[in-house]
Amino acid sequence: MSRFSLIFFFLSLLHYSSLSLSFPFNYSLHIDCGGHVNSTDAFHTTWLSDRFQSGGATSVVSEPLHFHHQQEKTLRYFPISSGKKNCYSIPTPAAAAGGGRYSLRTFTVYDNFDGKSHSPSFDVSVEGTLVFSWQSPWPESVSRSGAYSDLFFYSNDSVVNLCFYSIATDSPVIGSLELTQIDPNSYPYDYPKNSTNYILVNYGRFSSGSDQWGPGFTNDTDFFGRSWQSDAEFRLPSVSITNGATIKAISAIKNILNAEKSPNYFPEKLYQTAITASGNGGGVLEYELPVDAKMDYLLVFHFAEIDVSVTKAGQRVFDVIVNGDNASRIDVYKEVGGFYAYDWSYVVKNLSSTTLSVRLESVVGAPVICGLENYAIVPVDLKTVPEQAIAMRALKASLHVPDRMGWNGDPCAPTAWDAWEGVTCHPTKDESNLVVSQIDLGSQGLKGYVSDQIGFLTNLELEFQFFRR
Repeated sequence: MSRFSLIFFFLSLLHYSSLSLSFPFNYSLHIDCGGHVNSTDAFHTTWLSDRFQSGGATSVVSEPLHFHHQQEKTLRYFPISSGKKNCYSIPTPAAAAGGGRYSLRTFTVYDNFDGKSHSPSFDVSVEGTLVFSWQSPWPESVSRSGAYSDLFFYSNDSVVNLCFYSIATDSPVIGSLELTQIDPNSYPYDYPKNSTNYILVNYGRFSSGSDQWGPGFTNDTDFFGRSWQSDAEFRLPSVSITNGATIKAISAIKNILNAEKSPNYFPEKLYQTAITASGNGGGVLEYELPVDAKMDYLLVFHFAEIDVSVTKAGQRVFDVIVNGDNASRIDVYKEVGGFYAYDWSYVVKNLSSTTLSVRLESVVGAPVICGLENYAIVPVDLKTVPEQAIAMRALKASLHVPDRMGWNGDPCAPTAWDAWEGVTCHPTKDESNLVVSQIDLGSQGLKGYVSDQIGFLTNLELEFQFFRR
């Protein structure tokens, strides 16, 4: 369906109204795209009416009674008359603090709101980096019921740009968006560049031995707004199990230590249930995660020894095998003892298939797992030199550039999209940024004047052309 085939959470919802004092970040914004009034949902989350958008129009789904929450019933769409590129420019406190990290969750739905029976094709970018690609036709369940997708990213700007790019003449759509500041040191991993150079796009997140839970499903708190699916959605039921072992869910009878701690604030509930392959000699647990090929992925494993019969190191040992490679041998009790959260991450590089296999094989006793997350590691795209981006926005205002030209967001990024209409860009010599190299507005019939900020466009190679009237 998409370049980034995300694991979608159907009819899920985030909730941040009860953040603990132990969580030091208090910036959170929930926008009901297409909504005309503020509202509060069943989980006591306050949703703001639609705002911060560059253009477009509002509508409602064709079957409102099919949706449980008000913010799922309204949407904003961007017809081609609003231009090829439209954006939400959301103010943040990050710039004053030298930058910050955020969780972004979007809800996307079509539900034949326009009566055309044609789910649209469009791309979505965050801060100039392509993150989602919707391709028509969507799966029927997604088209009718909608889907949530989420990611983590860095920003040091005063606004975060979430942009939509029309493919052909289709109208991009969005039902809601949620932006929450999170710990800047969250989800560390071993990678050649600093993690600020990458966006983590969720491709699957599950909790073992439980139903789906988290903000929007239950009253359980997750400070990052993460929703956790049941591991049964990903576990292979037909996997061979040695020595007559069986799949078994277990639950903790004590509190779990080391949960809800900086920088990831994983909730204690995640470690209170687990799945094992129990029996004589142990067994095997295997999961398959749908992914896109030719990308790198971050796997985050969650363990806790919650079986009171395991009282010392060496009683439960198992291998973690990722796509056939033995990634690690795990002995949770040896690492942290009992009833103590233990997290371990692993990077899968240049995946060649569209399925990521995770297999836990017994060495001693039964393998156990509390949860697993999978994120695509998406490199941050080049952006326009800040001074030139400011100059182009000033030029847009002084020339009264119409909405149909789509002069929104970054003038040059993402590089996979066309630049603003009439604008040509190229990378700097060190390939660290993009610069404007040509502007041709001669056929647009614009009225206004050329902003004096044009002086910042020092890389123009050809004559700047426009009609002044």
